[in-house]
Amino acid sequence: MDGSGGVLANLILFIVVCLAPTVLFWCALRVPKLVAWIRSRRAEPQPDGPPIERVAADLRRVHRLLAGYPSGTPAARRIGTRQAYDELLTVACRQVGVPHRLGELPEGMDREIERLRVEQSLRERGLAVP
Repeated sequence: MDGSGGVLANLILFIVVCLAPTVLFWCALRVPKLVAWIRSRRAEPQPDGPPIERVAADLRRVHRLLAGYPSGTPAARRIGTRQAYDELLTVACRQVGVPHRLGELPEGMDREIERLRVEQSLRERGLAVP
């Protein structure tokens, strides 16, 4: 009995001595990934776009541009500014959670009405737009 028990104990000791460094190095290589994963789980979610304050300020600025164009302003400038305003409205809607159809409607009366509806919805949600 002493002979077989000693061989088994020596075999287990041999396996531990051979595998321990490998397992320790494997764990050491995984520690940075584990720490990064834990930090990412603890980190607060970052917003997708720019801060809503900046979007609101840009909306007011571009709206002032649109309203202040004199009668001789080229159509390309008016259209470009209107498209920029629509894009800012889209960003604000996405951040505040207002449904919109600005991307679907063609230029014209329907889009103007949608623009007014979106502006009112944003005002109701607390965003100060003109």
